[in-house]
Amino acid sequence: MQRHESMINPPIEGLLDLADSKFRLVTVSAKRARQINSYFTQLGEGLGASIPPQITSTARKPLSIAFEEMDAGKIVPIEPPDEPEEIEGLDADGEPLEGATDESADGDDADSVDEGA
Repeated sequence: MQRHESMINPPIEGLLDLADSKFRLVTVSAKRARQINSYFTQLGEGLGASIPPQITSTARKPLSIAFEEMDAGKIVPIEPPDEPEEIEGLDADGEPLEGATDESADGDDADSVDEGA
């Protein structure tokens, strides 16, 4: 019995080795496919805001082109940087947010109201 090559070229197994996880493979390839699709959409408009495909391919689908770019080493998945943790009332730089006030300084604290008098 003759064994046929996989329908997916490049094979997913090789791409999984490059991306380290299936989730990263999906996110990187989907993002790049959207960029390629945007490039082809804007092609006639002359905007030039999107990055063209980095390889020559016979594939017509943006996801297939993204997989081929990843296999060729043109797209490299990286670990995103850690985002700073937000503290309530402070922005990412540790500065107070606009409109954020100290409620205890106003004297309108609901706990200090004496309802019995």
